Amino acid sequence: MKIKVLRGDLLTPLQLIANVVERRQTLPILSNVKLTVSESGLEMVGTDLEVELQANSKVNAESLGQVTLPAKKLNDIWRSLSASENIVLEQVNDKVMIRCGGGKYSLATIGISEFPESMNTSDAETIEVNSFDFKKSVEQVAFSMAQQDVRYFLNGMLLEFDGDVMRLVATDGHRLAKTEMKLSAAVVTDQSAIIPRKGVLELLKIVEEVERFDLSISDKVMTVNAGIYRFTTKLVEGQFPDYNKVIPSGGSIELNIDRMSFRESLQRASILSNEKYRGIRLLLSSGSLKVQANNPDQEEAEELLEVVYDGEPVEIGFNVGYILDVLSVLTCDEVRITLSDGNSSALLEGVDDSSGLYVVMPMRL
Repeated sequence: MKIKVLRGDLLTPLQLIANVVERRQTLPILSNVKLTVSESGLEMVGTDLEVELQANSKVNAESLGQVTLPAKKLNDIWRSLSASENIVLEQVNDKVMIRCGGGKYSLATIGISEFPESMNTSDAETIEVNSFDFKKSVEQVAFSMAQQDVRYFLNGMLLEFDGDVMRLVATDGHRLAKTEMKLSAAVVTDQSAIIPRKGVLELLKIVEEVERFDLSISDKVMTVNAGIYRFTTKLVEGQFPDYNKVIPSGGSIELNIDRMSFRESLQRASILSNEKYRGIRLLLSSGSLKVQANNPDQEEAEELLEVVYDGEPVEIGFNVGYILDVLSVLTCDEVRITLSDGNSSALLEGVDDSSGLYVVMPMRL
């Protein structure tokens, strides 16, 4: 195998693949990227057995072949090479030589036979998705995904397709985020899938490279074709919670508040909240919302906001981080908070945007 290529032609694909490969190196081959040079160009593949990324690029091939190389080392070397000079990759016995200008690097290889086979994908309906809308929707709910929860089905994001609507839902058991986006065409068969956390985060980086992409879901995997990239992720097995039962309805306490003023008040008060539990207390009374926080050092913070409210006084506690996460992804000027009482979950929505809603459970202080 021998190819000649410019640094910029492989810079982004190598970076994306280096993010995908196994970093804990439970199997040495999983830290490698597979390079296949054929008459149609260069194919690069990286996987950690949960997610897989394939990138295809045009190169000047002097000889064909296959080889695996350590992905992180190759990416680090590649980023440091000259952007204006040709780079030559050549396999010599069990090493690959990289030459650029006056520099020469030798990387060890691992036998191609040890590299895992590509994830099997079956024929499934292809769904065309707008990259900008998808990225925006994912960012609106991704912060609510659980991390390493024993309830493994929470460690990801639910995608649901219903006609021409894609619904995205995430929850860690303490909060829930849900949003919807329109598709350019209706899906023939209603379907759903739980995408693992890593799959969600890596997919966001890939769809940034294109305006639109094709998505298909089979029984065990989801595949995305986006320009020169083909991304495959295993799906999380299990039953996602019935989120409709979690979303409160019929709350008698409703409050509209300026999003930025509320966010800034919470940020200031949170400085003196308990570092471990991050609890803040909201006291709602006629015409005002008081934000209080304290910590074991007997330090206290209090913020007072003017609001339109003339109901009974209400006191409720929350993890301030959960509320701030919601206020950070909303883009509207005002946020609506709906409650039933001081012990109920809060429903947060943008006043001028009904596509997303957020549920935050209260905490005892």
